[in-house]
Amino acid sequence: MLNDLLLLCLAAFSAGFIDAIVGGGGLLQTPATLLILPHYPVATLLGTTKIPSIAGTSLAAYRYAKKVKFNYKVLVACAIAAFFAALAGAFLVSKIDNSIIKPIILVVLVAVAIYTYFNKQFGIHQEKNHAVKKQVGLAGLFGLLIGFYDGLIGPGTGSFLMLAFIGILGFDFLGASAHAKIVNVATNLAAIIYFSLSGHILFQYAIPMAIFNLTGAYFGTRLALLKGNQFIRVFFLIVVFGTILRFAFDIIKAYF
Repeated sequence: MLNDLLLLCLAAFSAGFIDAIVGGGGLLQTPATLLILPHYPVATLLGTTKIPSIAGTSLAAYRYAKKVKFNYKVLVACAIAAFFAALAGAFLVSKIDNSIIKPIILVVLVAVAIYTYFNKQFGIHQEKNHAVKKQVGLAGLFGLLIGFYDGLIGPGTGSFLMLAFIGILGFDFLGASAHAKIVNVATNLAAIIYFSLSGHILFQYAIPMAIFNLTGAYFGTRLALLKGNQFIRVFFLIVVFGTILRFAFDIIKAYF
């Protein structure tokens, strides 16, 4: 058990570090947990990873809040929609075959990676092309979609939120990362409420992992705020590429 816990804590630290910069830490933490603790139900392991996730994300959100100006109308609309959608996703986690969703996500990620690589200004400067009401409506819409995904599957939610804030609302990387962290706290909280009420959290693993995730988030946020948009852009591309490889592996494994 001790060796398992050490490996889980190492994965949680790395996930917290990555997630604080560009999101997507769950792409490391969730597969690691599934691999290290294969004898537990998947729903239980997904519930367990939500505790370290919300710990690290909350710290990152707090540190970003001290440096970044929030668009509160957009933030509240997105967070509320994402919260209730994540509840629904957590409830349906055992009802839908994830193999149907993953190929679609893979195609989207490949398109995003290509677009971000060739569009050098993507997420570097703040761009506001929408009226406030339209921004709020769009934020609520992608909050519903991504929130549902987070409750249902989870890994990559932070990166998808960043994509939405940048690609749809025109935020820069720093602003998108800050807003994404707050919304991700809301989705994690919703999932924790459902999984804890249904007995799907292993606190003996979740609490130590949360401490290491917090530590990783501290260093990740500090680095992101120090280096700024250009650094986050490069890191974002690396994480998206890693996400593509992970989803591609899952899809190939499922079929072969």
